[in-house]
Amino acid sequence: MSEFSGRVALVTGSTGIGRATALRLARAGAGVMVLGIDDAGNTELAALADRNGLDIAVRQTDVSDPAQVAAAVAACVARFGGIDMIVNTAAIHPYGDAVETAPETFARCLAVNVGAIHLTAHFVVPEMRRRGRGVIVNVSSVQGHACQKGVAAYVASKGAIHALTRAMALDFAADGIRVVSVSPGSVRTPILELAARTFDGPEADLEAVFARFGAAHPIGRIGEPEEVADMIAFLASDRAGFVTGSDFVIDGGLTAGLGVA
Repeated sequence: MSEFSGRVALVTGSTGIGRATALRLARAGAGVMVLGIDDAGNTELAALADRNGLDIAVRQTDVSDPAQVAAAVAACVARFGGIDMIVNTAAIHPYGDAVETAPETFARCLAVNVGAIHLTAHFVVPEMRRRGRGVIVNVSSVQGHACQKGVAAYVASKGAIHALTRAMALDFAADGIRVVSVSPGSVRTPILELAARTFDGPEADLEAVFARFGAAHPIGRIGEPEEVADMIAFLASDRAGFVTGSDFVIDGGLTAGLGVA
């Protein structure tokens, strides 16, 4: 596959959907820099890329820190010569309702899940304008459409991503920069593992819990990160050249049954 040959992607998050997306884009010919805060995830992805001869650089980064994001973007441009795509997957998922969630926890969730999207665009869009093109894909969640109890900070951040995506799409359309979002349902990621252990305890049988979560989806199972990565790759490609400002739900029919998608 060479669909992205000569193109460069900046991906936030080195585990779950971020990892799958980095691998998917690199296998299609892209140069990829991944910004991750998870040491183990960073190390594992870098080793996997090396074993498979993929052009992926992994950089330890707190994507809520402007100085770190600026340095990472500069390093990406220096290594690859520019940036054509941003894929924002980095996220945290605290539990607690809107009142009980500690202010610093609520603020941290918004800073990572939403603020990082602003930061990556802030530092990358000037580079995209110089190149006359660009695509930004923001990973939201079905929780931005319909939510459950006890996840107020996460839900607020994911709903904000939908609104921010629309605003960015309008702001950057004249620059040839498209901006879209995807909203996955339950997908096999560290965040879903956290949910399983939160609800069923630290010794939970993950596969049994995932089967239960999957049963809530009409398709009868949870999703895999690679399935979301395939959607992201399509949206980032020239095949989606007339697509901007939209959210794409990839949830096995979950929200179709709720009547909100």
